[in-house]
Amino acid sequence: MGYGGWIQLERDVNQKSAKMMKDNGDFFRSVNDNLWCLETRLKDMDENGVQMQVLSTVPVMFSYWAKPQDALYLSQQLNNHIAYCVQEYPTRFVGLGTIPMQSPELAVQELQRCCVDLKMKGVQIGTHVNDWNLDDPHLDCIYKVISILVILNKKMSKSWKNKAAQELDFAIFVHPWEMQCDGRMKPYWLPWLTGMPFETTNAISCMIFGGIFERFPNLRVCFAHGGGAFPFTVARIEHGFNVRPDLCAVKIKKSPRHYIDRIYVDCLVHDADALKFLIQTLGEVMLGSDYPFPLGEQKPGQLAESTLNKSSRVKPESFIPKIKKNLDAECNYIF
Repeated sequence: MGYGGWIQLERDVNQKSAKMMKDNGDFFRSVNDNLWCLETRLKDMDENGVQMQVLSTVPVMFSYWAKPQDALYLSQQLNNHIAYCVQEYPTRFVGLGTIPMQSPELAVQELQRCCVDLKMKGVQIGTHVNDWNLDDPHLDCIYKVISILVILNKKMSKSWKNKAAQELDFAIFVHPWEMQCDGRMKPYWLPWLTGMPFETTNAISCMIFGGIFERFPNLRVCFAHGGGAFPFTVARIEHGFNVRPDLCAVKIKKSPRHYIDRIYVDCLVHDADALKFLIQTLGEVMLGSDYPFPLGEQKPGQLAESTLNKSSRVKPESFIPKIKKNLDAECNYIF
C-alpha cells in the first residue's frame, strides 16, 4: 500500500506453520495452518465435537489505523474469503464480517454488503477505533444501520412465519485489539493477559455510560472472553454511578446494571467458579473457544460441560438460547 503497518504471512517450507510479520520486518506472532487451512480446521472441529464454528478475521487485520479506502479494500477481501468458506461448508461455518470503522460511511457501505450480499450473521469490531471509544458519536450511523437490519429481519421473519427466521438477529461481536504493548505492559505477555480484559471492560462501560444501549435498543452485542473484567467489577461501576453521577450519569439515568440483559458474553474464562459467577451475574452466556489461539480452550466447551455436570445451579439453558438468538445457528461451540 506504500506505507507501513500491514501484516504479512511468511509460511514455512512445510506450509504447516507461518510467521505473522509486520511489513517493517518486526515479528508479530507464530501461527499454524489451522488459521488458514479449512481441512485442518474441520479435522480439529471433528476431533473436538464442534458441529459449527463462527469464522471471523484475526483482530490485527482490522487495520483501523489505515487510510479508509485501503481498509475498505482489505475488509472486502477478508469478507469475500469468509463468505467463500461458508459457501463451501454451509453446515459447518457461519461468517462474521469486518468493516473499516475509521470511516463510518465506508463501514456502513461494507456492512450492508456483508448482510445483504454475503448473507453474514453479523460483524466483528474492535474495542476501540483509534482514539474513539465505542460510544463515540461518529459511530452512531453504524449502530443505526445495524438496528435497522435487525428490525427488517424481524418484520420479514414474521411475514414468513418461520420460527428459525424469527430468531435471526444481525449481531456485533466485540473483540479486544490494539492493547498497550510498550512500557510497563511489555513484559510477561501482559497485553494479552491483562490488556485484553481491560479493553473489553472499557468497551462495555463506554457503551453503557455513552447511552448506546439506550439509543439503539435493537442492538445485539456480544463481548469476547467473558466480557473481560466487567462482570467482576460491575458492582464497582454501579457504585461509581451512584456516588459520582456528575461524572458517570452524564448520558444515562438508569443504573449500569439495568443494561446487563443487553450484554452478551462468551464463556471463555478458564475457571469453573468464574464461569458460575459469570452466569449468576449476566444470566445466559454463549459458548466460545477463541480457536485457534493459545489462550483459547484446548478442548472447546470442556469447561462449560464440567461446570454443568458439577453445579445444579448452572443449567444447559444458560448457554443454548443466546446462541440461537444471536446467530440463528443451532450448534455446539462457536466463537
